[in-house]
Amino acid sequence: MAVEAETGLAEEGDSLKGFLLALSAYLLWGILPLYLSLFDSVGLVEVLAHRVIWSVPVALMILLGLGRTGDLRRALVSPRLLAMAGLTAMLVTVNWGVYLYAIQTDQVLDAALGYYINPLFSVFLAAVFLRERLSLWQGLAVALAVAAVVVLTVEAGRLPLISLALTGSWGLYAFFKRALPIGPNQGFTLEVILLSPVALAYLAWLWSQGSMSFGYAGAGLTALLMGAGVITAVPLMLYANGAKRLTLSTMALMQYIVPTLVFLAAVWVFGETFDGAKLIAFPMIWAALVVYTIDTLRRRR
Repeated sequence: MAVEAETGLAEEGDSLKGFLLALSAYLLWGILPLYLSLFDSVGLVEVLAHRVIWSVPVALMILLGLGRTGDLRRALVSPRLLAMAGLTAMLVTVNWGVYLYAIQTDQVLDAALGYYINPLFSVFLAAVFLRERLSLWQGLAVALAVAAVVVLTVEAGRLPLISLALTGSWGLYAFFKRALPIGPNQGFTLEVILLSPVALAYLAWLWSQGSMSFGYAGAGLTALLMGAGVITAVPLMLYANGAKRLTLSTMALMQYIVPTLVFLAAVWVFGETFDGAKLIAFPMIWAALVVYTIDTLRRRR
């Protein structure tokens, strides 16, 4: 789930602190399905609302600790920045919603596939919108990913919509967030601030209908819903600060930690079946990522 372009990654070398910060973020993202699976009895939109609302105080406290609230104050009075952040906020909400739907409907393997494809989709976006020329090996990697989607589509008789929605929403989120002229920590805080009025309004409506789980489904579940802000905000900010201290090559390799952990959780924890077209499609994606990564490392050297 990493957004390589939005952080200004280091080019001069790696630091141990940067590696540990980024690794912590990836591990937290990797166990996120286990945490979100605890909300099976809670409506999807209510979980999203709590992720937004409880992220706000966490993000603000981190910004205060870093002394970076000035950028946020300036962004809040800039119509252009607010419009740009509104777009990225909508995209990340779609991503969170589809991810949670995949977990609640036992389709975690599809989520893993979506995040495996994401780096290749980013290459495709750069070629289409930024007119960056694909190398021969990058083209081969993208072609393998497309072929894997075709294999899954033929077997199921429909597109793997969860995988494509996750790939598309996160890829576009990263692409448009590159244009935000503020740091990733401030950008994320601005996004959840913009989303919070909608989230609060939805929870107020839910409460008026007597359908809200928060506060009514036990102290344990209520605490977990509050913790959704921590599990949402902290990994993103750990990643943002770790990525500044690592080279692009290191981040290119580390970005596969999350989908691999999600894949393992899907098979070994959630008991999803890894068979049929997935036995063909996943190795094709893995081969595509090997080709893409080797070409990326070669070009950066």
